[in-house]
Amino acid sequence: MHFPAHTLDSAPADAQRVMRTSADRLGYLPAAVAKMATSPRLLDGFLRLSALFESTTLDQLSREVLIMTMATRNECHVCVAMHTAKLTAIGADPALITALREQLPLPDARLAALREFALTVLDSAGAVPDDRTTAFLNHGYTTEQALEVVLGIGTYTLSTFGNRLTRAPLDPALEEFA
Repeated sequence: MHFPAHTLDSAPADAQRVMRTSADRLGYLPAAVAKMATSPRLLDGFLRLSALFESTTLDQLSREVLIMTMATRNECHVCVAMHTAKLTAIGADPALITALREQLPLPDARLAALREFALTVLDSAGAVPDDRTTAFLNHGYTTEQALEVVLGIGTYTLSTFGNRLTRAPLDPALEEFA
C-alpha cells in the first residue's frame, strides 16, 4: 500500500487544516481526502479548484453533469457515488442520473450538449471544432461557460486521477449510491 489513509494526527502538517475543514463540512473524513493528504498541495489544490468551479456561472445541475461526465469517463467509483448522492440531493431526474452513470444518451438536450462539448474538449485536447462549440452555445451556454468547462475538466481530472492512483475506497456514507 503506497498511499496511507491519513488521520488528522498522521497527516502531513500542511494537510491537516484542509482535512479538518472537509471533515467538519461533511461530518466525516472522506477516505479520498485521507489518501490525498499524502500530498498536501494536491489536496489543497483540488479543494481550491473545486470551490472555484462551484462559483462558476454554470448552474448546479450543469456542474454536476460535467463532474459525472468526468467521473464515468475516468472510472472513478468514489466520484460516481459522491455525485450520484449530490444529484439525488438536488432533486435531479432519476432518468438523468441513470443515463449519466451508464453513459447513455441524456434525456435533456441542453445537458446532452454540455456533456458532448466536454467530451469533445477532452478528445481534441481543447482544439474543439467550431461546429461543436456552436452546438454548445446554441443550447444557451456562453463562451465564458465554455472556458468554465475547461476548469471543471481540470478540477475533476485531479480528483478522479488522484482517487484512482491512491485506490481510495468508497466511504460507508456513499455505499447506497455506489
